[in-house]
Amino acid sequence: MPDLKISRPKFPKGYADNPASYVDWEWVAAQLTEAKNYWLCSVRPPTPEAPGGRPHVVPRWGAFLDNKLFYDGSPETRHVRNILENPYVSLHLESGTQVVIMEGTSRPVERPEPEFAKRLAKAISDKYADQGYSPEPDQWNDGGLYVFRPRQCIAWTVFYENPTKFIFEPEA
Repeated sequence: MPDLKISRPKFPKGYADNPASYVDWEWVAAQLTEAKNYWLCSVRPPTPEAPGGRPHVVPRWGAFLDNKLFYDGSPETRHVRNILENPYVSLHLESGTQVVIMEGTSRPVERPEPEFAKRLAKAISDKYADQGYSPEPDQWNDGGLYVFRPRQCIAWTVFYENPTKFIFEPEA
């Protein structure tokens, strides 16, 4: 388990006044590990045609390993261009009842270590081979791999019973 502070999210009075329990981090990690789709929200930079700060949301495939989400993509995609300008992003899963919402940063991975690349390729292939995607471990040697590092997470299975906030300690 990562080094976490566990508390309650701040809600307006009357929302979840007397929650009875907390969500376990193990449940959250299992949801993130098993998910096939992750919704990533980045922020567009300003352009001559439009102001910055406009959100951009995209579904991503990936693998949750070592308490981080690893995903790939072309540097030409809007979400990658956004994170290269501003790495702060939000990430959530598809369910509106079994909720996992995270904030953190997303950055390029220069070149994964060979053993990690094998683990990652296997994790992604195990999930997406039936969709026609099975990357090789050397696929990311020249870039195209990104890592989402969570800073905080809000999760619940029953909103009024167990809303839980996890704050991640910064990595050394």
